[in-house]
Amino acid sequence: MTRVLVTGASGGIGAAIASVLAARGASIVLHCQSNRAAAEAGLRRLAGSGHELLQADLTDPQAIERLWHDADSQHPIDALVNNAGIFPNHPPLTTDYAGWTAAWQRTLAINLSGPAYLSYFAARAMVERRSGGRIVSVSSRSAFRGEPVAPAYAASKAGLNAFSQSMAKALAPEGVYVFVVAPGWVSTARVAKAIADEAVIADQPLGRVATPEEVAQAVTFCVLDAPASMTGAILDVNGASYLR
Repeated sequence: MTRVLVTGASGGIGAAIASVLAARGASIVLHCQSNRAAAEAGLRRLAGSGHELLQADLTDPQAIERLWHDADSQHPIDALVNNAGIFPNHPPLTTDYAGWTAAWQRTLAINLSGPAYLSYFAARAMVERRSGGRIVSVSSRSAFRGEPVAPAYAASKAGLNAFSQSMAKALAPEGVYVFVVAPGWVSTARVAKAIADEAVIADQPLGRVATPEEVAQAVTFCVLDAPASMTGAILDVNGASYLR
């Protein structure tokens, strides 16, 4: 049975990833940052058995180390999904300096440094066990097109792409494969108001934004099915709203 650690799994895309993976027979370690009640509810809905919930602050390197140890110590983790992320608005011309620096520090900590630190532990454990493994990170089309109201978010996702491809090169000889899934707009509760905007829908060739389940299917493919030769790939899931 494949055991997968999914960060940011209390709702939205993370919850959908956990659900689709569990339906495919995987054992899931759900991580939540703060919304434990929602994560516990999601845990109860997962198909199968052997699932677990862990809470950790991804802005704290020591907490990340404990998270990995707790997740991997009794039942080894076969795949890591770096899904947790934040999108704080901080437009450069209307945000004061205190707000600007706070947005950059927290966004980079959760969206980029956190995945890098967690991937460090995952990679070393997978290589030392000689078991192979997979690391999949959820990025964004923002990495390619920019975000004028949230530049730290776009920068963090661009960094996540580059980091993942660096790790793909470093780990391929050891049988550890690294992938990125880059969605556009996704119909989660967090962005429900934004995606109701006619301009957002007009920008979608499909006439709608992606569902969390569609993103989860792409992540699940990377975790369970993608061939080794795809390592380093960035898979766009944006309904042709941004092509590169």
